[in-house]
Formats: sequence, structure tokens, C-alpha cells
Amino acid sequence: MQRLGRDTGTPPGATHAALERSYTFNSVDETCRFAASLAPHLNAGDAILLQGGLGAGKTHFARCVIQKRLATFGLSEDVPSPTFTLVQTYWDTVVELWHCDLYRLSGADDAQELGIDEAFDAAICLVEWPDRLGDMTPPDALSLTFQMTADPGVRLVTAVSQDARWAELLDRCGFDDGHE
Repeated sequence: MQRLGRDTGTPPGATHAALERSYTFNSVDETCRFAASLAPHLNAGDAILLQGGLGAGKTHFARCVIQKRLATFGLSEDVPSPTFTLVQTYWDTVVELWHCDLYRLSGADDAQELGIDEAFDAAICLVEWPDRLGDMTPPDALSLTFQMTADPGVRLVTAVSQDARWAELLDRCGFDDGHE
């Protein structure tokens, strides 16, 4: 894993992100280690918005977060893609986890019918295709954009948030300097 880019502080009144970092993951295992390093630090009310094209690694990332959270509490469960169910929920004995795939929704009204607005307050939410959220998008969410590269298996992941807390969390996970 290689880290690219820098953090940018947000002065009062500025509109740029409090966090903007890019990572290169050379394998699906590196992507999973990144997800697993974040998982223990997540709390109710945390939202991670997963963006990128089909096959870019969004579901793999979400699956790794969920499996790590469950394993921490001695639990194991199959974590399928919610492509057709739209939402899969899991309970790790502390907090509910929502894995949402909004690809088939037409917009925020459909997302609201799922109850995702309430989940943003009470659960850890991993949301694929977050552009369907519209105005429901949590302003303090961590947005991860996955991009395939010309090298097979290599992904570029860009992390952006308006909330500086995510930069602190990534620092604690050891991914800010390229070391795990």
C-alpha cells in the first residue's frame, strides 16, 4: 500500500475537505487490511460512502469491514452483496451495521423509504452508490472512491471528508504513512 497526497486543513469559512488522501492498494488483500484496520474504530453514526465503477472494490471493502467487526466479537456470517436486497444488516453485539447498495434506486426518496436516514444516526453505514442519497448524504461521512488502474488488481482509493475526525482515525490505523 502506498499513500499519495496530503491532508488539507479547513480554515473557517472554507469549502474544501478537512481530509483528502489517496492510497494505492496493490492487491485485494491490501484493500481488506485497510478495511479491517478501520473496522474497530467505527461507531454508531459513522457512515462510509463507497463510490466507484462496477468491480472497483466497493463490496469487497464493505465485506471486509463487516467480517472484521463480527470476528472481533467472535461472530462469523456470510456477507453477500446487497445488490438485490438493497440493504443487509448485521449485529456485532454492540452496534448494527448496514451495508447498502443503492445502485437500483432512482433517488433520495427511494433511499428514505429504506429507513437509511434513521440508520445514519444509530448504525454504522456502508453505502455503495451514495449519489442516490441526494440531500440525505451525511455531511460528516467518509467518502471512499475506488478506481481501477491499468495494473490488474491494483486500486487507487481516494478518501475525502469534511470531518477532520476521519483524518485522525486514519492516522491511528497506521495508513497515513504507508505502513500497516
